[in-house]
Amino acid sequence: MIKAVIFDMDGLMIDSERVTYEGYVIECGKLGLTMEKEFYISLLGCPIPSIFERFYQHYSPDFPMEMVLKNVHQYMNDLFENQGVPVKDGLRPLLAYLKDHGYKTIVATSSARNRVDRILEQTGLASFFDDSICGDEVEHGKPNPDIFLKACQKIQVSPSQALVLEDSEMGIQAAASAKIPVICVPDMKYPAPPYAALTARIDNSLNDVLEYFVNLSGS
Repeated sequence: MIKAVIFDMDGLMIDSERVTYEGYVIECGKLGLTMEKEFYISLLGCPIPSIFERFYQHYSPDFPMEMVLKNVHQYMNDLFENQGVPVKDGLRPLLAYLKDHGYKTIVATSSARNRVDRILEQTGLASFFDDSICGDEVEHGKPNPDIFLKACQKIQVSPSQALVLEDSEMGIQAAASAKIPVICVPDMKYPAPPYAALTARIDNSLNDVLEYFVNLSGS
């Protein structure tokens, strides 16, 4: 029986991955480099230390990763401040339904605490969640299961009583390793067959996830 729903943030709740990619394209361009879409997609759902390592391997060990990441985040922040945070279709109705029907909810994301709190405040979504856990609060990020297991601990449910909503392959693997059922709502990449096989279902949007819960409860 599902008692709690664990939400990834980027690419699942907010339409941020495309904006992030645009930021990397701009910053790499300043360095005379190309940011391939395929390489960016390979980073989705990864914790920051892993992203750093992949950049160093892909470009060079002296790639100015800290500066680039800072500038990309500033690009995103400026865009969100000026145009608002782009919330994924179906998110608000899904959260309202879960709240009205007594489900616990928590955000579990690779992003850092200060960014998560800011985005939840900017979107007005903070009140829908019982708690949140961030990438800088666990020792091992996705695809390790730590963040989802600690999310369950925070809201006092067992993994068997939880459901994860994810868009990335790294998130799917993390949920599977935590032995928590996962629904994937793909963003920039449909999961490859080995990851798709780990999901309970793959939905086109959060509207489909809402329909799943409505059918589950019959109301």
